[in-house]
Amino acid sequence: MRIGYACLNTALAEEKISVNRGMIRKTFLEKGLSYTGELIIRNLQDLLLVLRWNQEHDILFYRLSSSMFPWMSEYELEELPQFSQIAALLKEAGEFASSSHMRLSFHPGPFNVLASEKPDVVQKTVKELDQHAAIMNLMQLSATPFHKINIHVGSSLQGNKEQALQNFCKNYQRLQSSTKARLTVENDDKPNMFSTGELYEGIHKKIGIPLVFDYHHHFCHPGGQSQEEALMQALGSWPEGIRPIVHYSEPKSLKDRKLLRAHSDYIERRIPSYGREFDIMIEAKQKEEALLRYRELQKNGMLKEPLPPLPVETK
Repeated sequence: MRIGYACLNTALAEEKISVNRGMIRKTFLEKGLSYTGELIIRNLQDLLLVLRWNQEHDILFYRLSSSMFPWMSEYELEELPQFSQIAALLKEAGEFASSSHMRLSFHPGPFNVLASEKPDVVQKTVKELDQHAAIMNLMQLSATPFHKINIHVGSSLQGNKEQALQNFCKNYQRLQSSTKARLTVENDDKPNMFSTGELYEGIHKKIGIPLVFDYHHHFCHPGGQSQEEALMQALGSWPEGIRPIVHYSEPKSLKDRKLLRAHSDYIERRIPSYGREFDIMIEAKQKEEALLRYRELQKNGMLKEPLPPLPVETK
């Protein structure tokens, strides 16, 4: 099973290697697409360094940063003056990942809300998600959830969950085919949002997209299911021949309930698999350091037992 980390490599960051150079909106409007393209080129050049570092450390799962392309919903990729160079760098990165058997994914930000009832929000979300797929297309990554683009429902419409799920399914149809082919949806950590069971009934059974099971979110909001039940339901939503993905992190504190949803710096507990295989995206704050530390604890038999269920759902 592949175990991966998200976006930032802390070791390389100390060497000023970054994939998330960006700018505020004022700068974007003042300096325009030429400057934007310059930042993207520098991000992609460093992406290649990150991917090579990952391969050297036998890390074959990595979440690409959406910040590689600042303000991507404001332009078409082909409008960038340096598009040819950008396309070549993306192709090189994709070829390196493929030759290394590396799995790449995206997790666009929380402002992407297909369930919204605001036309402008939906329009921007569709554009943003399609841009992520366009980047993956230029990397020549397969248009399947093997290289997923993962989001949350993003809104419960102030308690009208059924309508929110219907909106999600309806607006999903507006996405380009290569975006739809990669899209996954993840369970939430708050009782007023969506559990795995709700996503299975309200989204997967309607439009067929796979569910990403998040252990930490389920811990905070099990939705009446055991961890094993929810995990198995999510794993069963994936197409045959493509290994499912799960997300794993641990609470920053079990004593302070305000910190239950915050991610810890490291992980130190055994990840229950219940005999199944899947790839794991670690969402600990210390990124690749947390992954390497987990490997070491696992190798030495020093992992703690999994978290027991909370006695009641958090509010």
